[in-house]
Amino acid sequence: MTDARDARDRPATKPAWDQDRPPRDEAKSAGTSGWLRGTIGEDRLIYAAVAAVAVVAGVVGALSTADDIARRGGPYDAGTPLLWDMTSIAVIILLTPALLAVIRHIRHEPALAVRIVLALGTIVVFSAVHITGMVWLRKLIMWLAGGEYDFRFSLATVLYEFRKDVVTCVLIGGGMWLIDARREAQRALEVVAPPAAADPPSTPHTIWLRDGARSIRIEPRDILWISSAGNYIEYSLANGAAHLIRGTLASAESELARFNLARIHRTRLANLARVTSVQSKPSGDFELTFDSGQTVPGSRRYRNAVAALERNGPTD
Repeated sequence: MTDARDARDRPATKPAWDQDRPPRDEAKSAGTSGWLRGTIGEDRLIYAAVAAVAVVAGVVGALSTADDIARRGGPYDAGTPLLWDMTSIAVIILLTPALLAVIRHIRHEPALAVRIVLALGTIVVFSAVHITGMVWLRKLIMWLAGGEYDFRFSLATVLYEFRKDVVTCVLIGGGMWLIDARREAQRALEVVAPPAAADPPSTPHTIWLRDGARSIRIEPRDILWISSAGNYIEYSLANGAAHLIRGTLASAESELARFNLARIHRTRLANLARVTSVQSKPSGDFELTFDSGQTVPGSRRYRNAVAALERNGPTD
């Protein structure tokens, strides 16, 4: 996960993560990502919210349709519009867990082109399943009631339904994307004061890396660098250990700037207190060497971060 050279072999610090896998192969916590690997309470809230909004919208739409028909001189019949709308909504609600799993998969896909293809494919599949499901559900209900239902299948009818499904899928999927992104940001790196019973007063700078229910305590001075890895960040420590947690590099930068960790690359922070030398490159980029002997490259875009080290030399 790190591109640092001369790195020593490091033990896996979290068995759930394989340090040698690419981001798309990382194991994912049940209920928080992946393909329907479980449902947690927060996910049930998403499903309940989608169901509530869909049902209310369906009822209002059906009543409005019945009212429009009556205004044009026809009989007021809310039953038929309600049946059509509720069968459609029932299928949408059943598709919600699968749609949430797909949205999470798309969010964790690093390639933009693949994301776009997956999004378009999701809309098409969503519409196909929705149309098929609601038609057969209506046929079943009408058959049980002693009647029959004719979808009047044609290209115009399919395009009419597909147009509505595009809007529905984008709205529901977009809402899930925002909710899940916000939840993930809240689960990102949190720097908290250590519990009094667990940590002595002599370690005020202890920080906790939190990922779901798992917490890892480290000392900021032990950090050499932090690298982003898709939707995760990897902490590389002086003892050779590495901690891979869900989070963003921007969040880590905000929380750890007070410990002299600075951004030296778009995807990397470095602990300047442990730097022993700065080597400049002809391109303007540079390379940092740590007191452990390990090195990492830096970008000329962030040259100001090490300007003081170049002027005065590394300091403890």
